[in-house]
Amino acid sequence: MGNYLVAMEAAWLVRDVDEIDDAIGVAVSEAGKRLNSEGLEYVEVEVGATGCPACGEPFDSAFVAADTALVGLALEMEVYNADSEEHASRIAKSEVGGALRDVPLSVVEIAETPEDE
Repeated sequence: MGNYLVAMEAAWLVRDVDEIDDAIGVAVSEAGKRLNSEGLEYVEVEVGATGCPACGEPFDSAFVAADTALVGLALEMEVYNADSEEHASRIAKSEVGGALRDVPLSVVEIAETPEDE
C-alpha cells in the first residue's frame, strides 16, 4: 500500500462574466465551496495552466465568449494506502467527482509520495 499525490483537471463553466479574472475567481470559489461542503477541505483548488502554442509559456486556462467562461481548474489531493496508481486515481475521482457532480474531471498526473515514519 502506498501514498499518492493525484492531480486532476476540471472544466468549470461560469455564466454572466465579462473578465477572465472574474471568471477565475468565481470558478475557484464555487469549486472550493462545493468541496468544503462535502468535507473535502484537503483538496487544493487553483486555476490550471495552458501552454501557449507559439512560445510554450504557460497562461491561465480560461476563455470568455458571449459572457460565458470555461475555466480549467487544477485539483490536487493526497490519497493514502492505495494499492496502485490506478487505485489512487479511482479513489480521487470518486471523492472529488462526488462533490463536483456534472463537472468534467480527468486525472492528469499521479506521483507516489514517501510514507511518513
